[in-house]
Amino acid sequence: MKETIFLIGGCRSGKSRYALELADAIPGGKKFFLATSIPFDDEMKQRVERHQQQRGSEWTTIEVPHRLPEAIEVQSRKANLILVDCLTLWISNLLMETGDPDKIAEPTRRLAQSIKNAPCKVIIVSNEVGTGIVPENRLARQFRDAAGFANQALATCADRVIWMVAGIPVSIK
Repeated sequence: MKETIFLIGGCRSGKSRYALELADAIPGGKKFFLATSIPFDDEMKQRVERHQQQRGSEWTTIEVPHRLPEAIEVQSRKANLILVDCLTLWISNLLMETGDPDKIAEPTRRLAQSIKNAPCKVIIVSNEVGTGIVPENRLARQFRDAAGFANQALATCADRVIWMVAGIPVSIK
């Protein structure tokens, strides 16, 4: 059954764990994990490895640091489920690639459209970055704003929005 679930919350709130629980509840079919991380250091490489081990062998992992809308368009034709982890890393990658937060609006619009058009279930994980203090530098503020606008766009196109707080899923849509 086609459904889009948007999981949002702070760092270490249990988003990825809960996304996998939701995905594991879906029997059979092809499951694609679209990973947006670019592991630049050993600590991030270890995180990626840990996440891969948690997923298990029934998942096909595709690394998609930049062209996420296109990957969803292609993979959704073959998949029973797509899990994207995470939207904020994708936004960060785009911002670092373009250096211009205004150039993130169009890829975000295309992402929302690709998710709407996907014939399979889609789960998207994202960080809520706008509930803390105002960042002290321009790049961090640009990232916070771009992530906030992307979160709004994805929450709008999602059937369900779940806010993760201290490991507890709170349904908000």
